[in-house]
Amino acid sequence: MTTIQINQLGISFAHKTCFEGFSTHVHDGNRIAIIGQNGTGKSTLLKTLLNQVEPSSGSIHISNDVIFGYVPQVIYEFETLSGGQRLNETLTQALCVSPNVLLLDEPTNHLDGSNRKSLMRMLRQYVGTLIVVTHDVEFLNTCIDTLWHIDNGKVHIFTGNYDDYMLEVHTMRTAIEGELSRLDRQKKDVHHALMKEQERAKKSNLKGEKSIQERKWPTIVSSAKANRAAETSGKKKKAIHNAKDDLLEKLSTLHFPEVITPKFSIKAAGISDGVLVSISDGAVGYKDNKAVVQNINFSLDAKARIALQGDNGSGKSTLIKAILGDQNVIKTGDWYMPNDIGYLDQHYATLDAEKSVLETLTELVPEWTHAEVRRHLNDFLFRKNEEVHVKIHQLSGGEKVRLSLAQIAAKTQKLLILDEITNNIDLSTKEHLLEFLNAYPGSFIIVCHDEGFLEKLNLDDVYIVRDNMLIN
Repeated sequence: MTTIQINQLGISFAHKTCFEGFSTHVHDGNRIAIIGQNGTGKSTLLKTLLNQVEPSSGSIHISNDVIFGYVPQVIYEFETLSGGQRLNETLTQALCVSPNVLLLDEPTNHLDGSNRKSLMRMLRQYVGTLIVVTHDVEFLNTCIDTLWHIDNGKVHIFTGNYDDYMLEVHTMRTAIEGELSRLDRQKKDVHHALMKEQERAKKSNLKGEKSIQERKWPTIVSSAKANRAAETSGKKKKAIHNAKDDLLEKLSTLHFPEVITPKFSIKAAGISDGVLVSISDGAVGYKDNKAVVQNINFSLDAKARIALQGDNGSGKSTLIKAILGDQNVIKTGDWYMPNDIGYLDQHYATLDAEKSVLETLTELVPEWTHAEVRRHLNDFLFRKNEEVHVKIHQLSGGEKVRLSLAQIAAKTQKLLILDEITNNIDLSTKEHLLEFLNAYPGSFIIVCHDEGFLEKLNLDDVYIVRDNMLIN
């Protein structure tokens, strides 16, 4: 039987510990998804299984009959192909060795709807062991029976699909919050009982003083009783406090994503109405090739929000490059575009890998004080010194997204183009991206295959590239 035994495994980087003390067995036919926020070590865990990366602690024992097939998150081969085509080619190569353990890192990121469904159908029929890093909820519900959730420095193992897991988390959260409310009520009841006892003791003391004045025998029972009540109340309050601390610690393990509230350098009121982009009878392509996309008649007004869709290899990226003024793309027709366009893509091309988070923003807005830069980074959840001084190449995909958004907010353009930016980011970062785009004061064009994500944006229109034409 094919087995992988993980013993007390830990993965750490210079600026953080991802997780420690992870132990489990992987058996033949297991279908495992590794989930968690960006930067928690999901991709590194895959590479550790492949012996490409040494763990910080612990060990992995792999039986001799294991044959790995691996598809990484970023594919550098097949440069002339689209992201989805690269995935298909790399997956075909991985399957050629007849692997009995298939490791996939975000396999659905670059796929259009039909290719995504074909991949999931194929993986459901795959008879070997499957270990996948993914944030695709449909994939998690249809292809997976076990979750490894990396959170708060631990790997939590759950048997079931993602909806089962979220139901359990919700049930646990509701139960803990209910118990916290009960403890708050109990604390108030204890306090109220103590106040009543103290009031009773006060009246008794007054009565005792009156008895003394009238030369009657005084009572001291009420004071002693009040002291015992205070002591009992203190013990009960301490027990309640300890119980609350335990529950709050458990509640902290159930992840609550923070909210990003961006502050933009220009406001919607400062963006004039009118046409930002206008293309008439346009066509785009490359030298010595026929037009990749033609019949382009497109107009984008200020503050408009547009989605651009199409199958893998249909020409979406070529059209985006043409709008951005890429000199390698040949375009014909009448084109009117703004000079300054913001751009954010899945490879984070606007970031210098060797600069730190702090350097990146400081160089972008040199007129800002150090305190202003730190406040702005704080808005995008870069708060600790070790978080702002870390180099870009050490950041996770989600952290790179947040830094790129911080750049755009600091120097806000009237038009923003986003190219497959939901790839490689966790569910919390998707929420951050939604918060950012729904608050964005200018126009944007977004290329995205994630229908669920697009439904949460207040889009004005959707354009589709099909059969070498732009269709509205």
